[in-house]
Amino acid sequence: MKIGVISDTHGYLDEQVFKYFKDCDEIWHAGDIGDLQVTDRLKEFKRLKCVFGNIDGTEARKEFKETIRFTCQGLVVMITHIGGKQYVYTPAIREDLKRNPPDIFVCGHSHILKVGYDKRFGFLYLNPGAAGIHGFHKVRTLLRFDIINKTPRNMEVIELGERAKPL
Repeated sequence: MKIGVISDTHGYLDEQVFKYFKDCDEIWHAGDIGDLQVTDRLKEFKRLKCVFGNIDGTEARKEFKETIRFTCQGLVVMITHIGGKQYVYTPAIREDLKRNPPDIFVCGHSHILKVGYDKRFGFLYLNPGAAGIHGFHKVRTLLRFDIINKTPRNMEVIELGERAKPL
């Protein structure tokens, strides 16, 4: 199974996402959608797992949850928007991770791309960075990987180009 991971679109969906995620079976969006047209387009394109972020309004909060857990190819996945940095998780998330660690933990919010293995809790940490044009990041990024025999493989960082400068 091939997974595409995106976050912090802030209402902007680069057309390149459709090219890079064309072979994906699912897309995981880690919040700060910004405009439900983004998730509507992604849902028309592929199966979507999504959470709302801190900038998302009432409509997004009605449609999506703050945190989700699900099983994908035998792996437990947890997605939330504000999860903290690897090893420095937000207090509420840290307690949940300690009590019931997933196999893969996905978060956004920081606009900083990070992939790592948390040895303390025993899970793969994924933050795809930011795919939108708002924020302090310099390059817009995505992640793409395969799950083969219950193991994440072939992790790819995809650069969409520089973040547009504000007018």
